[in-house]
Amino acid sequence: MKVVAIAGLSLLLGATAVSAHHAFAAEFDANRPVNFKGTVARVEWVNPHVWIHVDVKKTDGSVEKWAIEGGTPNVLFRRGFTRQSLAAGTEIVVDGYQAKDGSRRANGREMTLPDGKKLFLGSTGTGAPFELGRGK
Repeated sequence: MKVVAIAGLSLLLGATAVSAHHAFAAEFDANRPVNFKGTVARVEWVNPHVWIHVDVKKTDGSVEKWAIEGGTPNVLFRRGFTRQSLAAGTEIVVDGYQAKDGSRRANGREMTLPDGKKLFLGSTGTGAPFELGRGK
């Protein structure tokens, strides 16, 4: 009986984790590309996606706060990201797709660092348009 209860709980928790993961099209709009320069405020190195919080200074001096969704921490580490390369205060250029609800959230496609190095932010198979390194 105890084994059945543990197995049932494991299945329930596993289903919850899987349902929390989403496809690109569920939250982001391929017809709403964004491209802007901003300063990294903080980075959340969490599963299933890294979140890069960026402050974007507008021409009127105001600041918009954006949250950029990237791939998993493991995938980004393998592509050359480190906690130091995305430290608070780093100025970056973000290329991605805005959330369907119009909020200041975006699925990141590519990030350009101050030295000009470009890093692919997405996960393969997300359904996002033109995933770098995968062709059109």
